[in-house]
Amino acid sequence: MYELLFRHLDKYVTLTEEERALCVPFFEHRKFRKRQFLLQEGEVSRYEYFILKGCARIYEVDENGQEHILQFGIEEWWVGDMHSFFTGTPSRYSIDCIEDCDVLRMTAENHERLCAAVPKLERHFRKLIQWAYVASVQRIQSAMSKSAGERYLEFITKYPQIEQRVPNHYIASYLGITPQSLSRVRSRRLSESKK
Repeated sequence: MYELLFRHLDKYVTLTEEERALCVPFFEHRKFRKRQFLLQEGEVSRYEYFILKGCARIYEVDENGQEHILQFGIEEWWVGDMHSFFTGTPSRYSIDCIEDCDVLRMTAENHERLCAAVPKLERHFRKLIQWAYVASVQRIQSAMSKSAGERYLEFITKYPQIEQRVPNHYIASYLGITPQSLSRVRSRRLSESKK
């Protein structure tokens, strides 16, 4: 079960067998069923989750009851509310499972202990935060300047493995459009591809 985690960690750092063995006690393996919550709005995020299997979503609900999906998470991705996790403040977001999920989870305390025990992992987590920041800035820029069709094309190009796994209304929510608009965007793309 830890091989996927180690393959992920190896993207930025090379761990010895001894360092890999040191990592294991800092994680807890858990399974969650489809629609089960990893975090609910108003709770303090006690864990960050590394997905071994399955698909989850991070979202908020506005005052009108409308859901706004911020992020999806699939195999070999981390999900969590980093602000709540590191500050101990209540989360604005909910995280639930779109599919049954198999995860490794880690507390903030264990995160600190892990980085102290295996200092190389500081670099790994710094790289993750850098890439998350870049992705956030790109997403904001895209939402501000691109059409719904351009945002959809960007989504399916960047995340082709997600489109087939999540309901259309979740994709529409992620893109900031209605399901009807998504349907029109897809129809337009289909008719243009046939020309």
